[in-house]
Amino acid sequence: MKLPKTGIPRKELFAQMQALKTQDADWRGGRTWSLIYPAGEDVDEVLREANNLYIFENALNPFRFPSLRQMEAEVVAMTTDLLHGDDGAGGSMTSGGTESILMAVKTARDRAREEKGITKPELLIPISAHPAFAKAAHYLGLDLKQIPLRDDLRADVGAAAKLITDNTALIVGSAPNYPHGVIDPIPELAGLAAERQISFHTDACLGGFLLPFLERLGQPVPPFDFRVPGVTTISADVHKYGYCTKGASVIAHRSQETLKYQYFLYDQWPGGLYGSPAMAGARPAAPVAASWAVMNYLGEAGYMRLARVILDTTVKIRAGIEAIPGLHVWGKPDMSIHAFGSTSIDIMAVGDVMDARGWHLDRQTNPAGLHMMVTPNHAKIVDAFLSDLRFAVANHGASQGKAARYS
Repeated sequence: MKLPKTGIPRKELFAQMQALKTQDADWRGGRTWSLIYPAGEDVDEVLREANNLYIFENALNPFRFPSLRQMEAEVVAMTTDLLHGDDGAGGSMTSGGTESILMAVKTARDRAREEKGITKPELLIPISAHPAFAKAAHYLGLDLKQIPLRDDLRADVGAAAKLITDNTALIVGSAPNYPHGVIDPIPELAGLAAERQISFHTDACLGGFLLPFLERLGQPVPPFDFRVPGVTTISADVHKYGYCTKGASVIAHRSQETLKYQYFLYDQWPGGLYGSPAMAGARPAAPVAASWAVMNYLGEAGYMRLARVILDTTVKIRAGIEAIPGLHVWGKPDMSIHAFGSTSIDIMAVGDVMDARGWHLDRQTNPAGLHMMVTPNHAKIVDAFLSDLRFAVANHGASQGKAARYS
């Protein structure tokens, strides 16, 4: 395709876009189980208005746009408070979980270099950790080591202890991990890190904005946040269970002292001092404004209400899956995320039938499973989903051989 010789009229342009959009997954109808986290039409309207208000601004220079500086600082403060950080905590916003993870790894690498003289840093992660950690190791020059999982699909602490060396710059645990929705033994892993003065990162990109409210609803939530000694940084995505538009995440630091390892500062050019807290230079302002708006709009009561909907929906879905002979949920998930499979049924063949019936379930291996992330939007389709799943189990053929896929 080449740039049009003349502009396309607005009406025709948007007609083309609407036609293209018909190919996309029906997330509004609750047919997708990842990528989108709808919280209701009222939240959608708040997000639209906030995004439109800041559609043109640039968060690169907060001195030109002090409103963005204030909103980002307040989003970070509210997030660190949710994660039980004290007055000494700090952080910044990023474009998403991957960038927050990249900055956590950079922080740990540079801290290890300055404080311990480590020149060949190693990154120690559970095998179930998000691929963004492998990406960060690749980009930032760390040697990646993977911790095997226990039978309960959580990181094996004993195995982790044996993998630590004098070059370990960062140890990681997930709260929860993406594949199985279970929380790693954060206190034990962070304890290993603290014993050797190694940085520890809790990846709460998924759980950071839901686990605190599930805990307040009386659910048993394993320790994962700054209440755990040894946790130095935490990532939490506002654009997941914080219900913001993409891309908005927070990297939180237990102490503002470690923020210096996250920032990039440079003044050896004609433009003067250039400072950046993340990988991006120019930063869209809309996600900052939308995060501030949705967090203040919902407040604790709104997040509690949505957490209750998610909890009730998750319980109903899991009970329905377990009631189908041959199916079971893998492990004992701590949140609204799970994978289900079977030791007697070809679950990928079941997935083929669900695909044909318009459901979008991610596929996983080791163990083979179909993956789901429950949002408030799924409350309305539980019965339809379970009906189709029962049909798929009873009527599947041979698997079409579709590979495991992430989103």
